[in-house]
Amino acid sequence: MRRFFTPLNVLYWLSFCVIANCYLLVRDRLAWLYLLVPVFLWLVIFAGAFFRKTTALRYRICNHGGVLLGVFYCSLLVSLAYHAVLAFLTLPDDYMTLVWSAVTCVCVSAAVFWVGIICVYCTSYQMGVGLRVVGALCGLIPIANLIVLRRIIITVTDEITLETEKERINEARREEEVCRTKYPILFVHGVFFRDTKYFNYWGRIPRELEKNGATVFYGEHQSALSVADSAKELAARIESIVAETGCEKVNIIAHSKGGLDCRYALSELGIAPRVASLTTVNTPHRGCVFADRLLAFAPDGLKDKVSNAYNTALRKLGDTNPDFMAAVSDLTHTACAQFNEDWRMPEGILCQSLGSRLNRARSGRFPLNLSYHLVRSFDGANDGLVGEDSFAWGEKYTLYTTKGKRGISHSDMIDLGRENIPDFDVREIYVGLVNDLKTRGL
Repeated sequence: MRRFFTPLNVLYWLSFCVIANCYLLVRDRLAWLYLLVPVFLWLVIFAGAFFRKTTALRYRICNHGGVLLGVFYCSLLVSLAYHAVLAFLTLPDDYMTLVWSAVTCVCVSAAVFWVGIICVYCTSYQMGVGLRVVGALCGLIPIANLIVLRRIIITVTDEITLETEKERINEARREEEVCRTKYPILFVHGVFFRDTKYFNYWGRIPRELEKNGATVFYGEHQSALSVADSAKELAARIESIVAETGCEKVNIIAHSKGGLDCRYALSELGIAPRVASLTTVNTPHRGCVFADRLLAFAPDGLKDKVSNAYNTALRKLGDTNPDFMAAVSDLTHTACAQFNEDWRMPEGILCQSLGSRLNRARSGRFPLNLSYHLVRSFDGANDGLVGEDSFAWGEKYTLYTTKGKRGISHSDMIDLGRENIPDFDVREIYVGLVNDLKTRGL
């Protein structure tokens, strides 16, 4: 909360305390309304919107909501104390004065609260679904609602602080274009996802790279196919990018199964001359023993139902011929062991890998918090889906986790949840990665 107490916010708070408890003032001299109403409207509409440290409308609105909630939260004690004194002075003879003062305070406070909560609910990334749900459920529970509200204010304030610092850093290095590589970046998604303009699989990472000079493309392949079939689509995509742009080559950053798809394309489909580098992120290069066990023990009827349901749904979402079982089967330890015998390491291409580890199950978002213990039983330390021992590949390997109990999950590595994690700046990690490609002349 200490970041809330800027001189300007304190001025807003003092103004609101006066306005919320102004009934006696207005009753005795109605002319005060000509001053208090405009101040109140300005506070509700503009208090945090003129935030000079960011150019993003989203964060101006989010900051506005955070300021209003902070003003509301900090004024509660003042309003309660004021009405306790007023009750002592007016009861029992003039109880209507107390009633109307309380009604005025509640109405003014409610307006500020609801504008603030709507602003942060609609614009904050860091609140997440969990905090939004808890906030809604605890809204009418005394004490609990204040505890949750305090958490919301802290979360929003920290988010604004971090994002404005991000903007400052990017502006300071804008002229350097630290991510303007010789060849464009091609992002390749993992299994069971599609590239979409409405929700980027790679979270805030591509935009961060573009702010620093990168040119970004996406694989645009189907969500679930065998490694070989996905590789064919990716090879065609690479050829089309090269033909359309004249860029000669691409730098590939591939997540999860996407790394296997790209390795196959390089080894078996003759696309290597079009690729300058391949960086795999949390790719199961040695497969998942958990997947072997799951396919071995799951009844055929269940596998068929799940596969048919997935394939049917994804056809409606744009896949032309999804194959759930083929995709899962190619992620097993058995299949990957055979792949590694058959696929040769590409020559003349920078090959490197990233991986991560969760330190406890509940750190991962659903469903990774559920799968963590199952995967650990077969694959040991893992990211919620893939064992740590499966990530390393190429000439350089980097493992990411955090101090303490949290760790970094399979989805954290691609910023899927757009979560700001202490000790892990995922956007800056990719900026550093791409800057290294630029330094290498790629």
